[in-house]
Amino acid sequence: MSEQGETPFSARVVAILIAIAVFSFGGVMVMAGWAPELRDRNQAGDHPYSTSALGYNGFVRLMQAQGYPVSVSRLERSLETRDWGLMIVTLPAYGKFDVIEETSFQLPALVVLPKWYGRADPLNPARQADTRFIDARDLNDRLRTIYPDAEILRIAPSAEIEGDFEPGAVKADVRLQMIRSKELETVVGTPQGALVAYDQDRGLYILSDPDMISTFGLARVENAVFATRLVNYLRSSENEPILMDATLHGFARSENLLKMLFSVPYIGATLVALASALLLGWAAVVRFGPPAREARAIALGKQALADNTAGLVTMARREMKMAPGYASLIRRRLARALGLPRSLPEAQLTEMFDRLGPADSGGKTFSELEKALTGQAANREDLAQKARDLHQWRKAIIRRTMHERG
Repeated sequence: MSEQGETPFSARVVAILIAIAVFSFGGVMVMAGWAPELRDRNQAGDHPYSTSALGYNGFVRLMQAQGYPVSVSRLERSLETRDWGLMIVTLPAYGKFDVIEETSFQLPALVVLPKWYGRADPLNPARQADTRFIDARDLNDRLRTIYPDAEILRIAPSAEIEGDFEPGAVKADVRLQMIRSKELETVVGTPQGALVAYDQDRGLYILSDPDMISTFGLARVENAVFATRLVNYLRSSENEPILMDATLHGFARSENLLKMLFSVPYIGATLVALASALLLGWAAVVRFGPPAREARAIALGKQALADNTAGLVTMARREMKMAPGYASLIRRRLARALGLPRSLPEAQLTEMFDRLGPADSGGKTFSELEKALTGQAANREDLAQKARDLHQWRKAIIRRTMHERG
């Protein structure tokens, strides 16, 4: 059983507990702030992270290979406010087209209509197991909420197209998807409809056939050439960045406070706060121990009287001057306990006590302990230890004497 006042935990146990607590807290903070970033984004679908047939990661890699500054945007605010750059928005297969009407796009911006829908391979979620046309009537219904007279056309892929820039001989898969509306100007297309249209009221460009920039479509060199020429047509400068929006496909990134604290310019204040927390933790560690019991404001009893007297002696710095008196007190108390006459002088008492020998084998005699106590002490702790040794010697002599009498 532990002695009273002794802590139930060893220093090693406390250190292990603190290490586990710090590691766990750090893990929770990392997961809270960066869990969305750790999710695998290469899932089959029509989004910029997908390397499947319907995805647009091939377009991102094509632009990067040619030295274009391209990136995937996961901030919803970038659709309406950003520093600079061409925003390319790929609409989901069965998502609403309300984003065209409800969003005040910062220009330039290109909206890519859907054409296919697919089913992910259960054995490989990054691949498409099957792809099919989206029903043209379904696309028309959704488009007409924005453009009342809009119509989706699917014509032979060999149709010749022309327009404001040289498109080349594009090769769509199965059918070339076009859009026709009186509200849209044809940038590139045929007399039947537009492959690239321009919404003058909103300032948006619309690409009707996603095969021109999808991963499957870019397997054909002609479509890769068209995609590059289209980007060059829409950009105002060679240094203008290209942003592929991923927010409409469920990859929006929240700008949480935790991540903000570890970004410029807040990282400096965060490091200062962490250093302060470490110092406070260290202060708590070095003070670790059993809880202190509540005591009376004014203590009662002999112990309180002794403590207060000791406090006064300490404040007066008179411990050293009281050492001879303490040695004389021990001599008188031991003489009384042994039944010696009070008339014996101190010299004879000292001689008799020395004959009793040391308390333990190899210990010091009374005169040696008395001389050490009344002599020069290094500090208060040294003086207290010498007084403690003399007190222990007295107790040991009394026990031994009583045992011999018994």
